[in-house]
Amino acid sequence: MEAKNVSYSEKQRFSQWWLWLILIGAASIPFFGLYYQIGLDRPFGNNPLSDTGLMIFAVLMIAFLGFFFLMRLNLTLDKEGITVRFFPFFKRAVKWAQVEHLQVVNYGFVGGYGIRLTHRFGTVYNMSGRWGLLIYLEGGKRFCVGTRNRDELRQLLKTMDLKQT
Repeated sequence: MEAKNVSYSEKQRFSQWWLWLILIGAASIPFFGLYYQIGLDRPFGNNPLSDTGLMIFAVLMIAFLGFFFLMRLNLTLDKEGITVRFFPFFKRAVKWAQVEHLQVVNYGFVGGYGIRLTHRFGTVYNMSGRWGLLIYLEGGKRFCVGTRNRDELRQLLKTMDLKQT
């Protein structure tokens, strides 16, 4: 497969309000505990952590929030091929010669966000939604990358004049 003059880039991150509400709510627990235990000088809970333990827990929760904040899913199609980067986990580059077929699909909800293994779509990399670019490789392997721009991707595939369904 060859694709000249192809240029597509999509960058995604976790932007679901409900996910951030849960994460920030969970991260606020040690800070409430610090205020209660150090500020009000009352033990936080029936079996309270030490003040140092609460501080370490608070730092770990900030790191956990930072981890989710830094996570990114980048999809790039260019004249060289397809590049998928799921920061901070991996980067995968596929040359056009390795691609057999491309298709925009509705993969539904595959059991959560992140990296999911499915029978039907192979490995699915997603940050939200249920639409993705399904990439069939030579040798029967496949993987799917979530997209928020399904119509733009469909239009791109049409202009690329690639074998698709």
